[in-house]
Amino acid sequence: MFRLAASLPRTIHPAAAPAPTLILHRFGTTASSLSKSLPARPKPPPDSEIDESFLKGSGPGGQKINKTNSAVQLKHLPTGIVVKSQATRSRSQNRKHARELLAQKVDDLLHGDQSRSAIVGEVKRKRAASAAKKSRRKYRQLQDSERPSNTDSAEEPPVDVGTQHDATQSMESDSKSKDKP
Repeated sequence: MFRLAASLPRTIHPAAAPAPTLILHRFGTTASSLSKSLPARPKPPPDSEIDESFLKGSGPGGQKINKTNSAVQLKHLPTGIVVKSQATRSRSQNRKHARELLAQKVDDLLHGDQSRSAIVGEVKRKRAASAAKKSRRKYRQLQDSERPSNTDSAEEPPVDVGTQHDATQSMESDSKSKDKP
């Protein structure tokens, strides 16, 4: 009985299938952002251009870090760039991480503003600026809606504090003079 059910073709009604644009929005990307893709991650330089050494780590991580040579230091011979990685307690993971860092630094040096990290930084800066602008706009709109309208104050005449004070003094002097025969 189970074999019969497994051999039946499974079809989805076209109305029940999600639209492709809905899938794009579900993952947080849009069609416009897909067309403006980032450049590929830079590949590490060949091993012949790298001088690799293993060092004892330091800092947090306990005795294991301080006693073993798990930190990796790479020097790119043509450019002289030096990178050290002590991200994990594993030497192999640190080697991989150091090579990625070295590839990124060499890419920054060679390509400048056109490097992947520069483009990613620019995208992040634009997003932060857009979020800040949106926040300023929101709070400006809130402040504008909380301000009292000027039509209410236009109906009442302005009160001069100095004139009002003089009027009360003259009333007091009039009442004192009336009490005295």
